[in-house]
Amino acid sequence: MTETPNPHIIDADALTGEMHPIRRVVVSLGSNLGDRLGALQGAVDALADTPDVWLTSVSSVYETEPVDAPEGSDPYLNAVVLLDTTLPAHRLMERALTVEVAFDRERDDVRNAPRTLDIDLIQIGDRRANDDMLVLPHPRAAERAFVLVPWHELEADAVLLDHGPVAELLAQVDASGVVKREDIALELP
Repeated sequence: MTETPNPHIIDADALTGEMHPIRRVVVSLGSNLGDRLGALQGAVDALADTPDVWLTSVSSVYETEPVDAPEGSDPYLNAVVLLDTTLPAHRLMERALTVEVAFDRERDDVRNAPRTLDIDLIQIGDRRANDDMLVLPHPRAAERAFVLVPWHELEADAVLLDHGPVAELLAQVDASGVVKREDIALELP
């Protein structure tokens, strides 16, 4: 189990003296095109290489059936990463989108289309957002076994903001299509 940082602890920018709260972030990773494991590991590495971001843990890798995807979509590899950051939520979202593009993520009008890499910010501390760029907590996380299973693995007592304990949410979804891959793993850099 990881420890959630005290929301009252702050980090000061050494140059400006500006103070920033440290927030716990839950990030969901997924890939169902190309080198799926390579894309997930690349995302972990890129997040770890982000200034003012500290990765604390990464879940096992799970193979999952596509949810609400076009017919013929291949299975996903999914994982959850926990990190601490002083970055503003929108800046972290910009970083996630940049990493997706670096792995040739293409966005089109097809909902849940296959993708080389998908990075979703599930929760950033107790921050709420609802704009064109970012919705926090993630609007469908409470319904997604591919998010809840790996998150629960990392934090059995986790709580999804505005929805409740992850363990209770997990008991309400069908997790039969989420299979732990014992033969592969992601590494924290």
